Amino acid sequence: MHKISALFISLIILIILYLQIDLNSLVRVLGNIDWQWFALATAMIVPLTAISAWRISILAPRGAKLGFLQSLNLTLMASVLNAILPSKMGDIVRSYALVEKKHLDMENALSLVIFEKAWDVLSLSFLCSLGLFWVLVNSHITEVLFYILASAVITASLLGVLMVSSLTFARGIFSIAQNLIPNKKSKKIRAFRNAWLQTIISFWANRPKAYTIISGSIFLWLMHLCQIWFFVFALKSEIPFIDNIAMASLSIFVGLLPFTVAGIGTRDAAIIFFYQPYIGAPASAALGLMCTLRYFLPALIGLPLIRRYLVSARHIKQILKINK
Repeated sequence: MHKISALFISLIILIILYLQIDLNSLVRVLGNIDWQWFALATAMIVPLTAISAWRISILAPRGAKLGFLQSLNLTLMASVLNAILPSKMGDIVRSYALVEKKHLDMENALSLVIFEKAWDVLSLSFLCSLGLFWVLVNSHITEVLFYILASAVITASLLGVLMVSSLTFARGIFSIAQNLIPNKKSKKIRAFRNAWLQTIISFWANRPKAYTIISGSIFLWLMHLCQIWFFVFALKSEIPFIDNIAMASLSIFVGLLPFTVAGIGTRDAAIIFFYQPYIGAPASAALGLMCTLRYFLPALIGLPLIRRYLVSARHIKQILKINK
């Protein structure tokens, strides 16, 4: 039911957006694409997917024995689910496959996947903060909204950094969660807390490896934002690179809101809102379509693997039900 509601919301938002755009201008923009820039931007999907797989393989504990090819399979399978689920929940479902293949137990698998996604969010937040700071200091933007967004991103980043680096802070957050959530779930929270704290300890025990993962995550998201910038060039439009970092990051964050399928609709609306002053509404709408392609091409590549992934997920769910 939730999937149907999310799909309905996506369609409604898209209808409202395209009713307000000159469709003839949109068609002209799409018909005038620079195919060299478009091909370069699209081809970046391959190294971006490979870097994501590499990161989860080196982030996993040595005892998990998670190789690059296995990580690549998991990343591609998650891309399929990300294309049909809100908030990139396909990445979270990877924990089922990690358990099924006996790489990790459920709590540690979930902790590993969420820890990896935390560095995704923190890396994008870091770049977004830099972009917003530059835009606010060096442009004529005076809207209060951008100051509010900058404050929210910086605050969330600081809290996120504490959550992945401070055992004391993490224990405090889990203690609050245990007090707020009913007792019947406290055992699961306690198990996940222990796994999360162990992940923090393991991560920072090897500082060179930790810094490699952090710098790799920032580089990964810088390349994602470059890809969107290249799509702008493909539309024969221009936006300063640092401005693109801010606007693309904000659009991606809006697309993570759990209301629509794969961010379709919410992300398009955000792209049109943030990019329209630079490239106009028709080109912004076309950019939204290209950004959706960023999510669906990896999903198409991973489609042959999804059946095995879903079998793993159903099997783990059955095990969890039995153990309740």
